[in-house]
Amino acid sequence: MALCPLYLLTPRPPPPLLVDATPRTPRSGHAVLPTSRRPRLLGRRRSFTFRCDSSSSSSSASSPRDRPPRPRQQRQRTQRPSGRGEAVDPVGILSKLGISDRVFAQFLRDRHKALKDRRWELCSRFIDPKEASSGFELMGMHRHRQHRLDFMEWAPGARYCSLVGDFNQWSPTENCAREGHLGHDDFGYWFIILEDKLREGQEPDEYFFQEYNYVDDYDKGDNGVDPEELMRRAREEYWEPGEVRSRKSQLEMVVKLYEQMFGPNGPQTEEELGEIPDAQTRYNEWKASQEADSTSLSPSYDIIDNGQPFDIFNVVTDRASFEKFQAKKPPLAYWVEMRKGRKAWLEKYVPTISHKDKYRVYFNTPDGALERVPAWATYVLPDAEGKQSYAVHWEPPPEEIYKWRFGRPKVKGSLRIYECHIGISGSEQKVSSFAEFTSKVLPHIKNAGYNAIQVIGVVEHKDYSSVGYKVTNYFAVSSRFGTPDDFKKLVDEAHGLGLVVLLDIVHSYASADELVGLSLFDGSNDCYFHSGKRGHHKYWGTRMFRYDDVDVLHFLLSNLNWWVTEYRIDGFQFHSLSSMLYTHNGFSTFTGATEEYCNQYVDKDALIYLILANEMLHYLYPDIITIAEDATFYPGLCEPTTQGGIGFDYWVNLSIPEMWLWHLENVPEQEWSMNKIMKVLISNNHSMLSYVENHNQSISGRKSFAEIILNTGRYSTGSVDNDLIRTSSLLKIIKLITFTTSGGAYLNFMGNEFAHPKRVEFPMSSNDYSFRLANRQWELLNKGLHKHQFIFDKDVMSLDENERIISRGLPNVHHCSDPSMVISFTRGPFLFVFNFNPDVSHQSYHVGVDEAGEYQLVLNTDESKYGGCGELKSSQYMRRTSDKRVDGCRNSLELTLPCRSAQVYKLARILRI
Repeated sequence: MALCPLYLLTPRPPPPLLVDATPRTPRSGHAVLPTSRRPRLLGRRRSFTFRCDSSSSSSSASSPRDRPPRPRQQRQRTQRPSGRGEAVDPVGILSKLGISDRVFAQFLRDRHKALKDRRWELCSRFIDPKEASSGFELMGMHRHRQHRLDFMEWAPGARYCSLVGDFNQWSPTENCAREGHLGHDDFGYWFIILEDKLREGQEPDEYFFQEYNYVDDYDKGDNGVDPEELMRRAREEYWEPGEVRSRKSQLEMVVKLYEQMFGPNGPQTEEELGEIPDAQTRYNEWKASQEADSTSLSPSYDIIDNGQPFDIFNVVTDRASFEKFQAKKPPLAYWVEMRKGRKAWLEKYVPTISHKDKYRVYFNTPDGALERVPAWATYVLPDAEGKQSYAVHWEPPPEEIYKWRFGRPKVKGSLRIYECHIGISGSEQKVSSFAEFTSKVLPHIKNAGYNAIQVIGVVEHKDYSSVGYKVTNYFAVSSRFGTPDDFKKLVDEAHGLGLVVLLDIVHSYASADELVGLSLFDGSNDCYFHSGKRGHHKYWGTRMFRYDDVDVLHFLLSNLNWWVTEYRIDGFQFHSLSSMLYTHNGFSTFTGATEEYCNQYVDKDALIYLILANEMLHYLYPDIITIAEDATFYPGLCEPTTQGGIGFDYWVNLSIPEMWLWHLENVPEQEWSMNKIMKVLISNNHSMLSYVENHNQSISGRKSFAEIILNTGRYSTGSVDNDLIRTSSLLKIIKLITFTTSGGAYLNFMGNEFAHPKRVEFPMSSNDYSFRLANRQWELLNKGLHKHQFIFDKDVMSLDENERIISRGLPNVHHCSDPSMVISFTRGPFLFVFNFNPDVSHQSYHVGVDEAGEYQLVLNTDESKYGGCGELKSSQYMRRTSDKRVDGCRNSLELTLPCRSAQVYKLARILRI
């Protein structure tokens, strides 16, 4: 046999039905495998991503040519995400990226071997990617169908576990994990059952399997149906004669077999026992005994022992019985009617924990007693003093549960992302809420022309000044903004407006808080994080995850799936990958040498986790969007995982904002190098997300670009003069060239679309916890240059929505001149011309183009509606090419280029010569 577990082997359907085959019934007392088990196993068996990689096949397995695969398996194989095919080449990206480093190639091969080992570890614990990423279905607090609550937590370093809260007066001994209730397993998982309390005067349920429906059709089943009558109806209406065999006990058949072998009438000595025939002889005798009973309606089983190891998937039955069973639907209607509804449950029981009750998990560890917020808590609130936090049991009544109204939108063309923080989204000096953002900011984003929002700081965090990046509770939305249902409404309304919702997820590090977060969760230093120096970020004081631990991977993968399942998130931006990819946390000088991506400082386990995360997300949700934020530009971020890549859809070019910031602060505008600018903008446009500035460029001590360019301290809000018009033009052409050179995705931080004049500064001790700069001045949208900047930004987004500019091919740069400070490039039928010269305008500037024809001006930054001077006349909006060769092109356009301006032309008519 290969080293693959039985549940990963390919199931075998029955052989073709023979003409002379007669259904046989097994003799009473012989153990057989019920076929009803097989479909359930098939429904859970998926092995595309976390498949078992075994080089040798089983010698005992039958030939696949004899047993064709099931149609369901064929469908699953065709549903693979594009770009993640069957062929696996661990070094496939090297030729595409032009890398010939042998050391890096060997590193990729070693990483692929480690990836297969990690998949095997996951296979040994979980069946498939869905199973490995669905821990939230079991972990934490869940309502069970049998009038109880189940709680499960992972704490391998604890010796005792219990729940304390309002429901038991914070007693650490009343609700604990007990051995009789499967309280603790070998992997460190604790299981606690909280039975609902029977009301006074009520009798316990007659049947131990009595279930209650709390949510779906929650009143169904309260019609007083007698279970005995329901079972009688099921036998008469559903089951056929011979399909139901009643037993007094589950051990009835075992007792009969034991009595037959060891009872008073059984053989007492070896002589009486006699010689035991071989398996084939015993089978033939049993088969002959069944020939007389051919009228039985029970399924026929032929268990053939051919000397091969027994395989539960190779049980052979006749085709007629198999097809009959496959066509039979389960008796769900009777089961649903057997359940009782919510009214019957509340009439008989008092819930152990009510909606919004507070609780914590209590551990007894070698270092003493600990109280912690459960790691899988979905809603967390601080106490009155803000020092402690508690998990909140979120179980609203069915009539109050949020009902989703809109489906997930799909992105057509490019991705135009509006990055936002809920807390600073209002104009008042306070923490804004989900509800305020939904009613006020979402319509503005839609009106501005963006098709996606990226929310930061949504996951629960204790320190508000950390902008939400020091996460404490990974499965909870931040309570300072509202409830889980408030966030669901935000996502739903965004979907209704056609906006894709992306979440900025922080799996590269976690908060070091011990009372609220995961640090020293069970008293040990290596539960979720590395021990020693490696478990601490060198500069940020955060903790680093153990990506080589299966249970930590289970936690992180489940966290990603949780946000998609529970809140219908459409994608993730993985924050600060350089912190997790290197043991020096990215704080090292990078020269771009390939050796730096495969030396001893690279965390191979972190790379494997990112590969598994992308494979899992794209396997379960083919339309999911994943974005990598890596300052080191690790090779292959957006390449398929089967070719040695990491599997992201987009990567963030962090060099672009740093390049603009360096030019603005350190280089006089007349000395800007156009070649250096374009080298950064188009160095590698494949799947590149570009932006001028995000929250990093305007937060906590750093000025925003508008603050630098416009020098807002010199003028009053809303004023407009000639100097200000010329200065604001620079901001427009920086935005336009960054947008038009991106690789299919662009990001704008909230407020920058109208040149917000102030930076962002969260309340902290250095500013006396002031909210003065922790807001957005939305009133400037209709004033002066801010109005012009917003109209320009809106028209650029509208142009891309209609023409899909940045989703076309890569930019083809024709002209890049440092002396004249003019840049020209084409993208599809569009021509982009930029004049960065702050003083010189060009009246007759020739720009080369490949295609002869008439070019229509579709966007001009110098128009008066954008706050420009309006130097171009309407007669200059249509330009015709000449046959003069410029920049190596066969044709050229003669254009008027005002200083600090940009123009976008579209080929309207092709001229054939």
